[in-house]
Order: sequence, then C-alpha cells, then structure tokens
Amino acid sequence: MNCALIMAGGKGTRFWPVSTEEKPKQFLKLLGNKSMLQMTVDRLEGYIDIEKVFICTSRKYIDLVKKQLPNIPDKNIIVEPFGMNTAPCIALSSILINKYYPNCNILVLPADHLVSKEDDFINVIKVASNYLINNKESIITFGIRPNRPETGYGYIKVNDGNCKGVSKAIKFVEKPNYENALKYLSSGNYLWNSGMFLWNSLYIIDLIREFLPNTYDALKGVISCKYEDLQTIIDNNYNKTDFISIDYGVMEKAESIYVIPCDFGWDDVGSWNSLERYAEKDENGNVFIANGITYNSSNNIILSRKPIVVNGVKDIIIVETEEYIMISSKSKEQEIKQAKEELDKIKYMEE
Repeated sequence: MNCALIMAGGKGTRFWPVSTEEKPKQFLKLLGNKSMLQMTVDRLEGYIDIEKVFICTSRKYIDLVKKQLPNIPDKNIIVEPFGMNTAPCIALSSILINKYYPNCNILVLPADHLVSKEDDFINVIKVASNYLINNKESIITFGIRPNRPETGYGYIKVNDGNCKGVSKAIKFVEKPNYENALKYLSSGNYLWNSGMFLWNSLYIIDLIREFLPNTYDALKGVISCKYEDLQTIIDNNYNKTDFISIDYGVMEKAESIYVIPCDFGWDDVGSWNSLERYAEKDENGNVFIANGITYNSSNNIILSRKPIVVNGVKDIIIVETEEYIMISSKSKEQEIKQAKEELDKIKYMEE
C-alpha cells in the first residue's frame, strides 16, 4: 500500500515579493490555472487515493490547504506548530501515517516542484514500489539526469547515471560551485537530488530512532495517543526535535540508499530564473507579465501590476506588488533571500 506525504510548509522566500509568508509559492498559480500544491496532488490521481494523501504544513496555512484541497480529510492535514526543517516534518508525518496505515510505503514529495511527464513519473514510482516489496529496508531516491551545470541543486553520485533501474547511491553532494557542477554534468555519474523519496513507514521510523533519537523521543507520544490529544502532544514537544534536514540527519548516515535515474520533466521551480524556463517570452526573450512596453531590452523578467516602461536593460528581474518593488540582476538572484532578510531587519528596527 502506498501513501503520499506532501511537504507544504515552506515560505518560498526565493520567489519574494510575490511569494510571501502569508501565501508562499506552493499556494500560488505560477505555471497555469492551478497552484503548485494542487498540481502535486493532481499528478497522483488514479494511483494513490486522496484518503491516503497527507499534507504537512504550518498552522497558518491550514485554511489555504483546505480551500485548495477541499477533498483532503482533516486528519490528513499534519500541522507543524513551527518549522523545524525536513527531518522533524518527515519524522512526525511518518509516525502519523504509520499510525493510520501500518507498514505502508510513503512517497515523499515537495509541494512546489514541476513534473511535466506525469505518466513517466507514475511509472518510476511503480518501479520503486516493486523494489520495496522484497527490499523493505531500503530508501529509494529519485535522481534527475542533469541537462545543465546547475548550482542550485544538490547532487547524488552513482556508478552509472544512464542505468534504467534501481542502483546504489554512492554519496550525496551539496550544492556545488559552477566548476564542480560542470564536472558533474560531464562525468555522467551525478544526478540532481530531487528531494523525493519512497520508503517503508516502519523502516524510516527505525532510522529516525537510530540517527535522530531526540526527535524520535520528542514525537513518540504520537504513536499511542488519542486523536483528540494529538495536536496538543505535537505542540508541547515539537521544540525538542532536531533542527536538521532529512539529508543530513538520515540520508548521509544510512547504508541502504538507492536511486533511480529519472527523466520525467522535473524541475524545482524555486526561483525567478527557473520560472523563466517555462514562461512565455517575447521576441527579445523577455518574460513580460505586465501592461506597458519593453524598448531595446532583452532577457528580462518583468511582473508589474502598474503600467511599466522598461528601456535599454537586459538580464534583470523587476517584480512589483502592492507592497514592494524588487529589482535584481538575474546573475545575483540567489541573493534575493538574503536581501529580504536585511529588509526585515530594518523594518523590525523601525518598529
């Protein structure tokens, strides 16, 4: 039996100022008529029943989840009192899902990724599920064959990035600089780490108990509690968990990590430059979602609610909302998050 866990508690700061803490990018319609969260749930339709799809999110986003996913049962919305990185999120969710569906497989998905080849995606999940039938003490990761020297993703080293089945993962590599990313691309032995996993619920709980005992001890009261006491136990103990990612907390320590090289049109649409890969452009390469004109300008990303004239510039990002105007060079896009943090400090001091 397969269940799905969709992690939807992130703040989406790299898409600021359109993505805000009140409504982060997983709830936005960035690539069509549905939000990223809705698209993530939709691609599971026909393979995993909605009763077995769980959403882990922050308390402040409960209403957004219910509004966008009205068919999700209330018990399937797992509420973090505050963010503690992916390991506590996955630990809490795995314990709860196993409580409802003992000894199931859990497919873990971020809420804000793009998958354009949905049939190929489901076929890969089926391959992974079949592998787990006889190999329950395994973690299956989904590695994406890279097509550019991407510095914004983590990588997984494998023996052969062109194999079509399940193979042993050699090691996880953090986000590289451009030179190393180019080496990884040319070697053929590195895959992008998609952040998607499939594992048996009992096995991942055992690994969390082994490698993150503080987190397990903080959350083990969830195992036997009554439903009406559940959120109180979570709220009272979540601050005792380890603030750590699942990659650092478990993946880099466990031995039984396997990977399937994939090509199902995946992208972590986590930044303005990544959105540019899919948005419609004018004859000069501008993404222009606004009223107004571009003049002698090329390769820009422009979103504005007010009429705008863009003259004689290239390779910049301009985003205007009701509250902010953000202007950045595309090459420095990774610094938008840090710039937003500095702005928040200034606002806090003024208050």
